[in-house]
Amino acid sequence: MNELLTQLVSLQTIDLEIDQIDNAIKSEQSGLDERMSALAKREALINELQEQITSQQKESRTLEGEMADKMDHVRERQSKMMQVQTGREQTALLKEIEDAKKSAKENEEKIMVIMESIEKLTAQMEEEKNLLKGEKKLVTEETNKVRENIEAIHKGKKKKDTKRSDQAGKIKKSVLRKYDTLRQHRNGLAVVNVVDGVCQGCFMALPPQRYNMLLKGDDIFDCPTCQRLNYYVPPATEEN
Repeated sequence: MNELLTQLVSLQTIDLEIDQIDNAIKSEQSGLDERMSALAKREALINELQEQITSQQKESRTLEGEMADKMDHVRERQSKMMQVQTGREQTALLKEIEDAKKSAKENEEKIMVIMESIEKLTAQMEEEKNLLKGEKKLVTEETNKVRENIEAIHKGKKKKDTKRSDQAGKIKKSVLRKYDTLRQHRNGLAVVNVVDGVCQGCFMALPPQRYNMLLKGDDIFDCPTCQRLNYYVPPATEEN
């Protein structure tokens, strides 16, 4: 194989190992981020429940005030009954009293429904708070564990980064730039083998003439389809 291709293949091997390390770091952090997101959602739910409770408590106080006013009106109308002289006036006052009592009763029923709702919301909120407390403890423990794991992974990466820097220094800068660009746009694979005339990057067949030239191993060729750098490794000879 062309010496430059050999150097590039070695570099790509190191880069793929570094990619695996980076993915491991992302995986560790992603798991923690999901737990933190779940905490934030639970906290938002608790706040929403508290807002509902506060709103319903306000509504209950308003209804209680209206009910008190209506009962005052009933008592005032009942006192006035002693002063009326005609049956017509008495009938009118009785209707006012009955209407006010009915309205006050409706308010009382609404207040009971609201109080039941507040009781359920409060129980739910307390349950969510207890769950949040437990989850926060777990997340704190997990955060420390993830930090330790990431720190250990970073130590391994530093050695790979040094090895990568040494290997990259052996390659001409213009070729290295092309290699880096290809890796960026080709899912981390800039240099790929060709098997039976087929590029193992895009799995498209190379033109026969180019494939024959590649077999000689003297020059570097791009895949005409995916532009990756191609190389050829002869299959291992089976022993009898």
